[in-house]
Amino acid sequence: MRAPACWLAALRIVVGMWFLKGAVAKITLVLAWGFLPVPGATARWIATMPTLLARYAAENPIAGYRTFLLETVIPNAPCFANLTALGETVVAISLVLGLLTPVGAAVGFVLSIIYGLAVQHMSSGQLGFHVLLVSLMLAFFFARAGRTFGLDARLRTRWPAAAITRWLT
Repeated sequence: MRAPACWLAALRIVVGMWFLKGAVAKITLVLAWGFLPVPGATARWIATMPTLLARYAAENPIAGYRTFLLETVIPNAPCFANLTALGETVVAISLVLGLLTPVGAAVGFVLSIIYGLAVQHMSSGQLGFHVLLVSLMLAFFFARAGRTFGLDARLRTRWPAAAITRWLT
């Protein structure tokens, strides 16, 4: 095993833990149709998200994005709260376990861009942090970072002819 692959895997796990920290505060089990437990956003996240987005949109210099936040996302907050909670959970599980890492990295890439556009005007630190996250997600995706210390390698070994494992190569 090469040292760069090990360090990339360590970085993947740390970033996954950071997403897990955010996901734990936003995800819970809700009852679909009154009886089927499925993952969904917490009531607290559904209530908090519109307030945060209104603050992010207030001085956002990207007019189209500000309009999107104010006229699409905030009025449909429960839907977008569930999408963000589920997305962060997918990224966290994928990166921590190295399971379908390209999928998790792609979802993390999209979330990082969306979040970065929302807060980029607030400080240079916010912008830099999201640029770093986007760069990491690209590295995890293209380096197939789940092959070291991850379940992607086990999937490739167990089912080498499966379409999904060829994609993980």
